Amino acid sequence: MSNWLREKAAEVSALESKLREGGGAAKIEKQHRDGKLTARERIEKLLDENTHVQEIGLLVAYDRYDGQAPGAGVVTVVGKIHGRPAVIVANDATVKAGAWWPETITKILRAQEIAMRNRIPIVYLVDSAGVNLPLQDGIFPGQYGASRIFYYNSLMRRKLQVPQIAAVMGMCIAGGAYLPALSDVIYMVEGTSFMGLGGPNLVKGATGQVTSAESLGGARMHTTQSGVAHFRAANDEECLRMIRKRFLAMPPPTVRAKGPGPARPAADLDSILPSDHRLPYSMEDLLSCLADAGTLVEFQPEFAPEFLCAEARWNGHAVGIIANRRGFLKSERGPRIGGIVYTESAGKVNYFVEHAERARLPLLYFQDVSGFMVGVEAERSGIIRAGAEMVESMACATVPKIAITVNHASGAGYYAMASQGFDPNFTFSWPTARIGVMEGDSAVQAIHGPELERLKQAGQPVPGELQQKIDKTRADYDRWLDARYAAARGHCDAIIDPAATRDTVTLALEACQP
Repeated sequence: MSNWLREKAAEVSALESKLREGGGAAKIEKQHRDGKLTARERIEKLLDENTHVQEIGLLVAYDRYDGQAPGAGVVTVVGKIHGRPAVIVANDATVKAGAWWPETITKILRAQEIAMRNRIPIVYLVDSAGVNLPLQDGIFPGQYGASRIFYYNSLMRRKLQVPQIAAVMGMCIAGGAYLPALSDVIYMVEGTSFMGLGGPNLVKGATGQVTSAESLGGARMHTTQSGVAHFRAANDEECLRMIRKRFLAMPPPTVRAKGPGPARPAADLDSILPSDHRLPYSMEDLLSCLADAGTLVEFQPEFAPEFLCAEARWNGHAVGIIANRRGFLKSERGPRIGGIVYTESAGKVNYFVEHAERARLPLLYFQDVSGFMVGVEAERSGIIRAGAEMVESMACATVPKIAITVNHASGAGYYAMASQGFDPNFTFSWPTARIGVMEGDSAVQAIHGPELERLKQAGQPVPGELQQKIDKTRADYDRWLDARYAAARGHCDAIIDPAATRDTVTLALEACQP
């Protein structure tokens, strides 16, 4: 790749590398001195070697708490164990002893939602001091507070039959103990695990009893006396081997033949995608770097060309692709502006989604959309009704949906292209993604346009105070539209390197169709 896209990806990669250090070298060394692996070391040993792993929500909260909550203190990934896709949730005890921040709850809930939505196993590697008490008001109460984790536990266990495996590999205290208790099986590690509703100090204060952590809630007690835990391991490594062995008892995953590689290398993406997000490019060329060579068959190619709808293969998986074209396009109905949803294009996409539903094709949405067409002609053509039908078919489709934000994701067009609010199976962003109601220049016109027009008509200059407001509006939108800002707030599952899109989406498809 040439410098531009590599630089964008490198910026994100550098930030991710820093966040993966967790609490830093000293805290990692302490974890090792305590006889424990770190969260990331545990995940690495649990997952299959040399397979693609997708971390979820790494950037969440990176720009809050003065940088003291890298990863919000929990690592969540999708990977493979003996070839089977699984979700892993691992508390990072190097970050404030694995205590829960408000965003920790957000990440755990998202991991559980992925497991539930795709009916794939979830493994909890527990090592947490519990609620970060100074921030309890954002953690404990509310519909999406910590109790929601246990609600999802219960749904997976009783209704959805999603396998849940918990390994207590450090502290597991107070209400957090219900997370493993509501799982199918519980593993504990001799000498380093503790699970209890209260620790020795709390017990002494509440009851006057003096006890040790081991006798109160250690691995031996829970596997020989209380019966709360089911298996005891000598150390972290043995515990992880035992979990891997449990996966061998599950029905084998579906094995699909791999497809041919793309027609063009991923390195061509930067020469395809312009550095200025306002400039056009060829969506067909972009997809030629990603989909299996020679498999893309476009649906209605001469009708509403601003949307590319196609059937294709993606590393052997049959998929439906819905993508925005950019630039000025010709059609029998007159010129079209790419990235805009017209009445005809909404109808075309609506029909294609219904076709994909009948054919059981997973849908890949490549978002580069500026919004719906406005104006007298658009309204008279019934664009509101057509847009509603486009949204409705997407929202109600039961096939897997995976959204990749390439550039713009603006206005109601973002919603109609399987935005996060419509619960797609996965949402990924490229470093170039710009998620927001509109661009900064448009916001300036929407907010300050009437006053600017009045000054123009009067032949008056823009006052300094107004210019400051305009500059602030542009600066705010530049910040809000940055892909890292969206990722920090959980508005996508991950920012992915464009060159890794094929592997990332392949893993997502395997998770959607285990």
